[in-house]
Amino acid sequence: MENQEKKTVPGAPSVDADPKVLEGIYANLAIIVHSSSEFVVDFLGLMPGMSRVPVKERLVLTPPAVKTLLMELRENLAQYEKLFGEIKIADSVPSIPNMPTGFKA
Repeated sequence: MENQEKKTVPGAPSVDADPKVLEGIYANLAIIVHSSSEFVVDFLGLMPGMSRVPVKERLVLTPPAVKTLLMELRENLAQYEKLFGEIKIADSVPSIPNMPTGFKA
C-alpha cells in the first residue's frame, strides 16, 4: 500500500498504529448487526467453495461513530468516482446460505 497523505487537524491527537495493523486485511463481505447502543460489523473473506467463512475482523462502534463513518465514506466514494469513474455493482452479491434473518450482507 502506498503512503497516503496524513490529514492534520490543529489540536487533534496524532495517530499511532502498529505496523502489522497498517498491513490491513482483505475482506469482501460484511455482516452488520446492531442494538440500541452499538453496531457490530464483522468483515469476512468469502471465497468460492468455502463451507465456513472466517471472520477476519470485528468492529464495534457507537451509533454516532457509524454515522460519522458513513458520512466520511460517502465523501471519499464521491471523490474516488470523480477521479476514476462510477463503480459498477454486480447484479448478484455474494451470499451465505442459511444466514440468520436480520443479518445484512
